[in-house]
Amino acid sequence: MHSKFGLFSNTQPRFSIASLGWKPFFQQQLTLEEYEQCQIGRVLEHHRDGYVVRTESSEIKLAISKQLPMLTVGDWLLLDHEERFVKVLERSTLFSRKAAGAKVAEQYIAANVDTAFIVSSLNDDFNLSRLERYLAVVREAGAEPVLILTKADLCDDIKSHRQAVTQMDSTLEVEVVNGLNPEETSVLKRWCQGSNTVAFMGSSGVGKSTLVNALLGADQQATGGIREDDAKGRHTTTSRSLHILPEGGILIDTPGMRELQLTECVDGLEATFADIVELAQACRFNDCRHESEPGCKVKQAIEQGTLEARRFANYQKLMREQQRNGASLAEQRERFRQFTKVIKVTQAESRKHKGR
Repeated sequence: MHSKFGLFSNTQPRFSIASLGWKPFFQQQLTLEEYEQCQIGRVLEHHRDGYVVRTESSEIKLAISKQLPMLTVGDWLLLDHEERFVKVLERSTLFSRKAAGAKVAEQYIAANVDTAFIVSSLNDDFNLSRLERYLAVVREAGAEPVLILTKADLCDDIKSHRQAVTQMDSTLEVEVVNGLNPEETSVLKRWCQGSNTVAFMGSSGVGKSTLVNALLGADQQATGGIREDDAKGRHTTTSRSLHILPEGGILIDTPGMRELQLTECVDGLEATFADIVELAQACRFNDCRHESEPGCKVKQAIEQGTLEARRFANYQKLMREQQRNGASLAEQRERFRQFTKVIKVTQAESRKHKGR
């Protein structure tokens, strides 16, 4: 029986949880009772109405309900032997963003990722400020960032693009590839082995799905081109999905994100803009706003050309954004907590009166 949630039958091949990315971090969370009485599964796919979970013996569909916590691709779950949800294990890493649009909500992108491939194409869509945004999200989550510059065959000046990235962050691993060339994409395999989980992140049309297909050795993900008028990509991946490499390693493909608004990302931003943080700490005044104050090391670096004005402006923009979104989400969580408290008190009072 086939459906968009995968193959559901008793003839499915067995998988070891090690091949799904199981590590001691998750093993240590289990009690002996849980290990003996529960199935361990990992979320392979996230659709609008449910999740596909892979256990050692089968694929299971979990419908989204009020009883189910918010999950995402890469999560590890415990299920009972009737395939009912028991709990989600603590995550080693979690990628999230503010939900697109005006809605005040957090949206999970992927969980338990070891390495994040930040994919950017070498065309008019190349944007340093966007790359800094992705780097902040990856570093906030605690994963290893690797920048993949794609469509090298369409770029006449690869050197200047690469130089711009290394000037932005000299510690960043950078690979330049043509996703349609197997020899070039093979350099990415050193991150895709064992129980390592790699997530692909980036805008639409930058070549994420092409790279996933190249590493899988099969056209499992739909691919598409870019619009010629503005070099913007078309959405080809519409849901998050996890793929297991035959030789080891796990890949997570995510839809292209036009909007990646930050939430509570101070550590990630400070790691991404460590040079600016260091300069600010050397300013004469602790509360320096880096405008016209005397002894401002940030303004001095910009004037001397050792700090790019664009980079500093982007740092300020992203800090304001995460503060605004983080505060809004915190207020929303507090309102929900108070509402839940009122409900519990009301239910307790109701039970008390019924018992009289």
